Amino acid sequence: MKAFFEVLEQLYKKVLLGSMLEHDSYDYIFYLNPAFSDQNCSTSTCSECSNCHGVQDKHQPSSVNLATASVAPVCLERHSQRSSTREIMLLQLTVIRVMVTRVLSVETELRAKDKYRDIIRILLKSSDIDFKLTCMFQNSDKLLSHLAAKCLALLLYFQLREKITLSNSWVAFCQKNLSEYSKSDEVVYCLWTLTFVIKEIFKDTCSQKAEILKQFLTPFDTIFEVFYNSLFSEHFKNCRNTSKITNSLICFLELLELLIASRIYLKLHFTCQRVLFLKPSCVLDVITWPVQTFVKRKFIIFIKKCLLCKVGEDLCPGSVPAPVPLDGHLDSDTVALADAVLQAVGSGLLRTLSVHANPSCFAGGEVSPGLAHVPGPDHVILRAASLLIIKSLEIKFQNCASANEMKVDLQRFLSELLTFLKPHLQPSLQPHNPCEWLSSIFIEQDDDMVEAARASLGIYLQLIRECEASEGLTQENEMWNHHTHENGYNPHCIFLFLLKNIGFDSSVLLDFLISSETCFLEYFVRYLKLLQKDSDNFFTICKYFDVTEFKDSINICGCMSSPVQDRRMSQTEPSPLAVLGGHRNAHAWPSHASSESLNQVMMSKETHSTLQVNSPSAPQASQSLVDYDSSDDSEVECTDQHLANSKQTSLHQETKKKFQDTVAVSKDKKELNLESQSRSLVPKESNTPLPVDCDITPNNRVSEVGVSYRTIKCLEELQGAIYRLQKRNLFPYNPTALLKLLKHIEAIYNESVDPL
Repeated sequence: MKAFFEVLEQLYKKVLLGSMLEHDSYDYIFYLNPAFSDQNCSTSTCSECSNCHGVQDKHQPSSVNLATASVAPVCLERHSQRSSTREIMLLQLTVIRVMVTRVLSVETELRAKDKYRDIIRILLKSSDIDFKLTCMFQNSDKLLSHLAAKCLALLLYFQLREKITLSNSWVAFCQKNLSEYSKSDEVVYCLWTLTFVIKEIFKDTCSQKAEILKQFLTPFDTIFEVFYNSLFSEHFKNCRNTSKITNSLICFLELLELLIASRIYLKLHFTCQRVLFLKPSCVLDVITWPVQTFVKRKFIIFIKKCLLCKVGEDLCPGSVPAPVPLDGHLDSDTVALADAVLQAVGSGLLRTLSVHANPSCFAGGEVSPGLAHVPGPDHVILRAASLLIIKSLEIKFQNCASANEMKVDLQRFLSELLTFLKPHLQPSLQPHNPCEWLSSIFIEQDDDMVEAARASLGIYLQLIRECEASEGLTQENEMWNHHTHENGYNPHCIFLFLLKNIGFDSSVLLDFLISSETCFLEYFVRYLKLLQKDSDNFFTICKYFDVTEFKDSINICGCMSSPVQDRRMSQTEPSPLAVLGGHRNAHAWPSHASSESLNQVMMSKETHSTLQVNSPSAPQASQSLVDYDSSDDSEVECTDQHLANSKQTSLHQETKKKFQDTVAVSKDKKELNLESQSRSLVPKESNTPLPVDCDITPNNRVSEVGVSYRTIKCLEELQGAIYRLQKRNLFPYNPTALLKLLKHIEAIYNESVDPL
C-alpha cells in the first residue's frame, strides 16, 4: 500500500506540472480507480489487498516494478488500514480532479492534454466511476464526500465538453433525491454538483454554451419544479433537522440564480428557469420563516437582483457574456414578481422583518456577551428591502394605465416603507425632509443608491406623465407634486441630498459617469432633462434647503435667539411642505417666507466666509481627479490653478466637518471660450457681514451662496472636466449630448440670477 501511494504521488506531481506521461493509458487506470467505500470507509480486507497487488503487478508501469517488487502485501491493523486507504482515496480524487482541469486548460501542452483526455475517457467507460463517487456522498468523512462531489462535477463537465452521454446512474441518482427531498440526505450534494457544472459552463469561453447547458438541463427540467414545491412547503418550526433545510435553501438559491441567469444571458427556455416567477410567494415566505438572518438576507438580495435583471453577476464575475434579447415572457414574469412583492408588503412583510444585526468579529464569530458593542440595524437588509419596494413600484407603474391607482399605491407602500425605516434613521435626519431617507440608507452602497434614485425618478416621471395626460397642469397636479415630498420620492430633493453627501464634489460625479459599476449616466441624463423643464420647482426646493441648513446651524452651535425673535420666526417661517408646494412662482418665497430667515442665512454665510478668508488654516483646494496638465500632450498647457468659492462653507457644515466646498479648477488657454461663460456664477463677494436686521428679500445673492449656487457650480466644474477629457480622447464614450444638457442648465441658472 505504501508503494501504491508513492506511485500516485509521482503521478500527481507530473500531472500538476502538465508533464507528458510515457506509459500506456491503461497502466494508469489501476491507480486512479477508487475502491468502493461504505459509510465507514472500510475499503478492502487484507485478502483483497493482496489481490490488488497481484493485479498491480500485471498493469503497473514498468518504471514502478523495481520500486514495488520487494514490497510484499502485508495485512495491517484495521484502523491503520482505514487511515491509509483514506489517504489513497483522497489522493486518487485529487489526481483525477487535476487531470480533468489540465484537459480543460488552454495552457496544457497538446500532447500531454491528449494523453490525459484518453485516460479520463477510459476511466469513465471501464470503472463506473460516477456510481462510486455518488456512493461516497454518504461517507461520514466530510472532506472525502466534498472532494468526491467536486471530482464528479468536473467529470460531468468533461463529458459535456467532449459530447459524451451523461451516466444514467448519476441522472437517476439526482432525479430520485430531488423528487424525494423529504426522505433524502444527499440532496445537498446533488444541488452543489448541479450548481458547479452550470458555473463551469458559464466560465467556458467556447461558443456552444447554450447547447452544452441544454444537454445538461434537459433531464431535470420537470424535477426542479417538483423539488421547488417540496422544499418551500416545509414547515420550518416543526422540522427537527433545521440544518438540512438551511443548507438546502442556500444551495438551491444559488442554483436558482444560475438558472435565471442562463435565461437572461443564453438563449434557453426551460420551465425550471421560470419557476420563481410562476410561484414567487414560495420564496417570499422564506423571509418570514424563523431561519437565520443570513438566509433571509440572501433571499431578499436574490429577489432584488431578479427585479434589477442583475442575476448571475456575482456568481460568474468577468465571464458573463452580454445579455441576448430578452424572451417574450421575461417582462411579464418580472411584473408578476413585482406584484407578488407588493402583495407581501401589503400583507405585513416589513412588520415581520427583523433588521437588528448581531455584532460579529472579524473572523465571522459573534462578539462575546461580556464585551460592549454598539447595537445597530442590518443595513444590508434595509437597503435591499427598500430597493425591492421602490423597484417593484416602478415596474408596476410601467404597466399601469391609471393615474389614480398609481397615487393610491404610492401613498400605501411608500408610507409603509418610511414607517419601516424611521426607527433605523438617525434622529437628526427624521424631522427635516422625508426624501433624505434614500441618501441615508444607501450612503455605503453606490450602485444600490443610484438604482434607487433612478427608480424613484422613474416613478415621479411616470406619475407626472399620467397626471398631465388625464388632468393637465391643475391644482390637483400641484397637490400630488407636493405629495412627492411627503412620501420621500421627489427627484430634486434626492439629487440635492446626493450632492450634499459628496460635498458638492464634481470629481465624484465624474467617477460615477466613468464607472461601469453603476447606472449613473442614465439616471443623470434623465434628471437633467427633468431639471430643464422643472427649474422653478428646483430653485424653490433649494431655498428651503438653505433655510433648513441655517436652522440646523443655529441648533448645533447653540446660538439662541430672543423669545420675540423665536416667536416671529415660528410665525413667518414656511413649513417644509408649504415651501415645497409653491410651483407657480418659484422665485417668490411662498407662504409669507420670512425675510428674517433669509437675512440670517445671508449673514451666517457671509460671516462664515469672512472667518474662513481671514483664517490661516483655510482648507486648500482639493486635488483634481485627473492631473490634466501632466498628460503627454504636445500642446502647451497653462498650469495655474485657481481656488474658487472654497470659503463658502456654511456654519452647519463647518461644525459637522462633513462638507467642504473647495474646488480646484484647471484653466486651459484653449478652453477660455467655454469657461468664460461660467464666470458669472462666481460673483466677487464682500467680506463685510450684513447686519441681522437689514432688509433683504429673497434675491439673487441668496442663491449665490446657497444650495442652488453650489449645485450649479458643481455641474459647471463637471462640464469643464468632461470637456478636458473629451479633448484628449480620454473619456470612455461620446459625452456631447451630456455637455449640451449641462450647458443648458448653466444658462437657465444665469438667466434666473440675471434676468436682464
